[in-house]
Amino acid sequence: MQVTKVTAGFQNQTVGRKPFTDEELQKEFDYYMAQKLLEKLREADLISEGELDKITAKNRQSFSPYLARIMP
Repeated sequence: MQVTKVTAGFQNQTVGRKPFTDEELQKEFDYYMAQKLLEKLREADLISEGELDKITAKNRQSFSPYLARIMP
């Protein structure tokens, strides 16, 4: 086990975080809204589960959402 002593000079630092551009934020929002619409179509039984999966995969390619890696 490794123990690290925290001193008064220690600052919480985040590494590798970059701000989103307006275009990236718009893509995230567009993807989110498209998925919400798909969920409503599925709930109304207007599309099948298989169609939902196919369209979701296509949306991830089209919108390239940053957060898609952690989305189901």
